[in-house]
Amino acid sequence: MKITAARLIVCSPDRNFVTLRIETDEGIYGLGDGTLNGRELAVAAYLEEHVIPCLIGRDPFATEDIWQYLYRGAYWRRGPVTMSAIAAVDMALWDIKGKALNTPVYNLLGGKSRQGVLVYTHANGADIPAALDSVKKHMDEGYLAIRVQSGVPGVSSAYGVPKGGKSYEPAERGLPGESLWSTEKYLNFAPKLFEAARKEVGEDLHLLHDVHHRLTPIEAARLGKELEPYHLFWMEDPTPAENQEAFRLIREHTVTPIATGEVFNSFWDAHDLIRNQWIDYIRMTIVHGGGITALKKAADFAAVYQVRTGFHGATDLSPVTMAAALHFGIAIHNFGIQEHMPHTPLVDEVFPHAYTYDSGYMYPGDAPGLGVEIDEAKAAKYPYQRAYLPVARKMDGTLTDW
Repeated sequence: MKITAARLIVCSPDRNFVTLRIETDEGIYGLGDGTLNGRELAVAAYLEEHVIPCLIGRDPFATEDIWQYLYRGAYWRRGPVTMSAIAAVDMALWDIKGKALNTPVYNLLGGKSRQGVLVYTHANGADIPAALDSVKKHMDEGYLAIRVQSGVPGVSSAYGVPKGGKSYEPAERGLPGESLWSTEKYLNFAPKLFEAARKEVGEDLHLLHDVHHRLTPIEAARLGKELEPYHLFWMEDPTPAENQEAFRLIREHTVTPIATGEVFNSFWDAHDLIRNQWIDYIRMTIVHGGGITALKKAADFAAVYQVRTGFHGATDLSPVTMAAALHFGIAIHNFGIQEHMPHTPLVDEVFPHAYTYDSGYMYPGDAPGLGVEIDEAKAAKYPYQRAYLPVARKMDGTLTDW
């Protein structure tokens, strides 16, 4: 079998997606996701101009060699654009391999290690009562783990809280929006949110919270310590992780579990975090981390140190990445949890898929390959529209981490 062609489908059914289709001389094709939120066309150009020409004539079963060729052969390694492009190729090749062998991708990764993939979803509201109403709604939908975010008194807009009663979608068409942030108000408020949540829902529900990189290490240590009575499943991205050693300080001050890594694009971004056991969950995604081939290596390394996976799963990842994450999560031994931010009905129409949700778990399905298709006729109705993630400023106008 040889690769004969590859092409991109860039579309925007409610939000932008970059999909790579790789075709072979036996009529089997595979799909990969190359979406990088707010920088989609950078990945598309990298694939179109630099990667696709190198694929023609290659054996699609040679996933390891092709991965190394695209990573090492470019000389310029890492970075979200490069790694998202490599991931798109890698996912498509695993999809081809599964289809050619007439088996789901999870069987190529060792087979099932569990019956279902535990997922968490997002509950949010403008204030504590609204956030708790959202928690109860998702409990009624069967979720066993729920991330809780709330508006902060005295702060005009807060991360994770949607506008106008719609589902939360941070990417905005037009130029980047700006929001205001107060660390002091947030630190005083967050423990009250989880005190109220535990009183409302009891002890059995898994509660998670996303700090979204906004604290210094000592501020994050304070928050983790104050959240300990409410035994969170995790505290996510408590501080920016460019300085991995910053997490040592947080770890020394709190036993609240720590998750980080959704902005990582290489195993090396998490090397010290994992080997020093400064985190409990690694959140690097299959699309931004270089694909299934790369993430399998990262997960195996993490397993040595009892660090589990908790992959990012927001709507900025297409159903192709969600399928890949579910095949991966049901197979590896040190799976922890998978984020599930459901796509809109329109996205699901454009990307019909075999995976399903039921009673707190997701299932990749048994279709050969990844089990996702793209309806190109429908996709063509929704052309790309430039969109950006917001930026945040402190109350005095200083740009801070969004």
